[in-house]
Order: sequence, then structure tokens, then C-alpha cells
Amino acid sequence: MNGPAEMLAADKASTALGIEPVELRDGYAVLRMAVTELMLNGHGIAHGGYVFLLADSAFACACNRAGSVTVAATAEIDFIRPVHAGDELVAEAVERTRFGRSGIYDITVRRGTEVVAEFRGRSRTLRA
Repeated sequence: MNGPAEMLAADKASTALGIEPVELRDGYAVLRMAVTELMLNGHGIAHGGYVFLLADSAFACACNRAGSVTVAATAEIDFIRPVHAGDELVAEAVERTRFGRSGIYDITVRRGTEVVAEFRGRSRTLRA
């Protein structure tokens, strides 16, 4: 594993959705994604799975470092506001703590300055 930028570039799901890095560094990541019509559910708002995927991708970038492979152990999301086609979402992932091979990360998803979702992920670094 090279690092979060290389991991994201190889992530077919994230790149297919147009997810782009804004800032990547150890323990921190900011990604953005434009919401398209194809991402809407039957209520005409963004399907929560797409919002989750953006947050999860930011989580992965924040918890992976060069030379390690780290995966999600658990994750949960709170959807706060509906998201619509044409919205640009930005997910900011922040490492809260690392202990042993585990870590806890908080990810805030925003539309402009408005918070639309809060995500918490717990990571586990795999042994080589």
C-alpha cells in the first residue's frame, strides 16, 4: 500500500462517482462529490448510500498511511438534512484517536457550511 492518494486513485467505486481529493494527510482527509440525478432515491433526494460512500471514502483516506492496510471495523452515520441533485458535498475526516491497530474517526459531510451528515468510523490495521 502506497498511501491514501494512490488508494483513492485505485478505488473504482469512488472514482466512478467523481469523488475527488481536496486534502490528504495522515489522520485527515477532505473529499468532494457532486450529487447527480442518478444518485436520487424514490423521494427525489440523494440516496443515503451515496452520502455514506463519500464519508466512508474520506474515512479510508484518513486512516490509511503509506505502508499499511487499514479497513473499517464498524461505521455509522446520522443523516441530518436531505441532499439534492446539483449539491456539492464535502466530507472532512478527522482522526480522533489511534490505539494499537485500531482507530476512531469522525467525518462531517457538508453542503457549503451546512452539515448534512455525521459519520463515525472505527478502523483496524491489518497485519502484513
